[in-house]
Amino acid sequence: MEMKLPGQEGFEASSAPRNIPSGELDSNPDPGTGPSPDGPSDTESKELGVPKDPLLFIQLNELLGWPQALEWRETGRWVLFEEKLEVAAGRWSAPHVPTLALPSLQKLRSLLAEGLVLLDCPAQSLLELVEQVTRVESLSPELRGQLQALLLQRPQHYNQTTGTRPCWGSTHPRKASDNEEAPLREQCQNPLRQKLPPGAEAGTVLAGELGFLAQPLGAFVRLRNPVVLGSLTEVSLPSRFFCLLLGPCMLGKGYHEMGRAAAVLLSDPQFQWSVRRASNLHDLLAALDAFLEEVTVLPPGRWDPTARIPPPKCLPSQHKRLPSQQREIRGPAVPRLTSAEDRHRHGPHAHSPELQRTGSDFLDALHLQCFSAVLYIYLATVTNAITFGGLLGDATDGAQGVLESFLGTAVAGAAFCLMAGQPLTILSSTGPVLVFERLLFSFSRDYSLDYLPFRLWVGIWVATFCLVLVATEASVLVRYFTRFTEEGFCALISLIFIYDAVGKMLNLTHTYPIQKPGSSAYGCLCQYPGPGGNESQWIRTRPKDRDDIVSMPTLPGRGWLVSPFGANPWWWSVAAALPALLLSILIFMDQQITAVILNRMEYRLQKGAGFHLDLFCVAVLMLLTSALGLPWYVSATVISLAHMDSLRRESRACAPGERPNFLGIREQRLTGLVVFILTGASIFLAPVLKFIPMPVLYGIFLYMGVAALSSIQFTNRVKLLLMPAKHQPDLLLLRHVPLTRVHLFTAIQLACLGLLWIIKSTPAAIIFPLMLLGLVGVRKALERVFSPQELLWLDELMPEEERSIPEKGLEPEHSFSGSDSEDSELMYQPKAPEINISVN
Repeated sequence: MEMKLPGQEGFEASSAPRNIPSGELDSNPDPGTGPSPDGPSDTESKELGVPKDPLLFIQLNELLGWPQALEWRETGRWVLFEEKLEVAAGRWSAPHVPTLALPSLQKLRSLLAEGLVLLDCPAQSLLELVEQVTRVESLSPELRGQLQALLLQRPQHYNQTTGTRPCWGSTHPRKASDNEEAPLREQCQNPLRQKLPPGAEAGTVLAGELGFLAQPLGAFVRLRNPVVLGSLTEVSLPSRFFCLLLGPCMLGKGYHEMGRAAAVLLSDPQFQWSVRRASNLHDLLAALDAFLEEVTVLPPGRWDPTARIPPPKCLPSQHKRLPSQQREIRGPAVPRLTSAEDRHRHGPHAHSPELQRTGSDFLDALHLQCFSAVLYIYLATVTNAITFGGLLGDATDGAQGVLESFLGTAVAGAAFCLMAGQPLTILSSTGPVLVFERLLFSFSRDYSLDYLPFRLWVGIWVATFCLVLVATEASVLVRYFTRFTEEGFCALISLIFIYDAVGKMLNLTHTYPIQKPGSSAYGCLCQYPGPGGNESQWIRTRPKDRDDIVSMPTLPGRGWLVSPFGANPWWWSVAAALPALLLSILIFMDQQITAVILNRMEYRLQKGAGFHLDLFCVAVLMLLTSALGLPWYVSATVISLAHMDSLRRESRACAPGERPNFLGIREQRLTGLVVFILTGASIFLAPVLKFIPMPVLYGIFLYMGVAALSSIQFTNRVKLLLMPAKHQPDLLLLRHVPLTRVHLFTAIQLACLGLLWIIKSTPAAIIFPLMLLGLVGVRKALERVFSPQELLWLDELMPEEERSIPEKGLEPEHSFSGSDSEDSELMYQPKAPEINISVN
């Protein structure tokens, strides 16, 4: 006698028309889930040299209600991480790393070894699949009929759609007149569907206790062609895998944990790769054994099994987990060919990468993201122009101010975006140049020199020196600026920002003292002007100082073109070469270090770099701004990186708990050009901008200085000097470098920073750019004090040192101890670039 459970009739009636091939399912996808240029990245698959398999969505359906009313209910789902159904809270849990009990994996292996394994099953519907699974000799015809009826029962899914209350899928029988497409439509409207990329497949695990079974029943099925199995899964996806785990009652959560174990196995990329290509039971068990060999066991009593591990910031590299089949596909390592050999290998008509089309620098900007990037960078550029213009006006006694800052930023920035090789770079006034301007003005005032003509000759000499650097290809020297040099440079400028901002704000208490009882500095006078009403006016008994930051005009008595000599003797034009040499060091360091950071390989830029061309453009603009009496401009690291970060391209389809894949940067030159055009138009907003008080701008500089100082490794190592060992954070460098060596490296950096600060505070401050360059020499001398492995973690290796050290032991893919069992932490660093660079 065949028994049919509630819901079977409706399921069978609606199963046949829902056997939709995968190609038809995605023929008219939702606009939000269709293919796009921002689809998932195949970079890792290309690196591994293997074809990319479809993403697999796994669902766990449990059999509940024995013996009164049996029903299938969805209790968990996996894509990359696990999500548990929290019934009491009426929601899905946050994605987390699944943890399994080792006995559940062992029981699963035994059940699969003794159960039914069907690979390349030709079933085209759930009914055919159930008939294949239940063809077990140990089942009597009656039990087989009951089991088929049970497996054909429609499961309950937890549905959560936008704007509606969460509800459980219906289990009531459907009549033939009912709308049979309703369940499929509900599946397609599931919000999770929009997070899965096109071509994704499904795998279902059915587990539970069934009292009328005398012995456990296990089955693993891989369908030959993926097909949608009705409403078996909550998302309308073609199913590829089907796993059945049923048996008599047992103590604990035996079948629940075995079901979770099967789902976790299917969610593992390497197990999934192996089982997709398995040809028999032996291959399936070998893939499971390979998974067990890599399992990490947490000892009992030292771990709370109910704790949920959040997903990592980035997934570990799969390189070491390659199965032997994948290694065979990859083949032996092939030495990298030179460009000439590569062209010879691919024939005489093969084009080099420099001759391949990479898109239009203007048409590529026709995207909504570029519009938002323009607004973001415009606000940052305007704030920077106001801030530096106000401080520059204060440092030069009005010779240059906010008006010149806005005009110079617009002219120089727009010209650079049109002509430069790397148009993503944003030109701006920077901290080091501001310090040099202050020192140059103080020098001119102390020696009774006409400041602007003397500054003109300094700019002429700087442009000349930069052109010589371009002609001699000196940009390659920037590879010697390691993190030791960059951190010293950043720390000094950050401290200058903090010191100046605090000092300026403290000076305001003397210029505008707080009114105290009985003080006559300020007064409030209320007058009754007449029938117009009462009016309150603030008056000051002392003259008002210059605090109107935008209304400062160009210095009275001069035109926009600076006189070549003014009141200065002619020989000062020759003497200007000495300070120009020091400024050229600053310009070179600031410009080229920023260019190196922007053109790093991890940003995946396609249109190439232009180190020499960019420096040439900066040199020409130095001539222009010096002749017009405008501020000097160079690449601003922070704003340039913010510009690049605002143009990041990321994948849209992301599994729960997975971070979007970094696809590259929208490389074009239109966003920067529009930003600087808007900056020039902002000159007409002077009546509004003049109401910005100077303390606000000082606060911006204070924030920039503190944020920059806290973003470098040097600050963390300074904290270690004052921190007991038991309270020290788990930094990567502390795992590989002794603490005493870390303290020694930090002390040397502190000594260099203190020396730079002392030189800056003395009359010899004008030579401090030369001392910054001396940091390179100090770093070179550290090679005699620290080993290459220590320098690799504390700093960076210089080019000659990299060539003189064998790769083994320093390769990030291997641990320093030489043990293959311990993965290096470098493997777990984000592959996409993180913007955490100091401010200029």
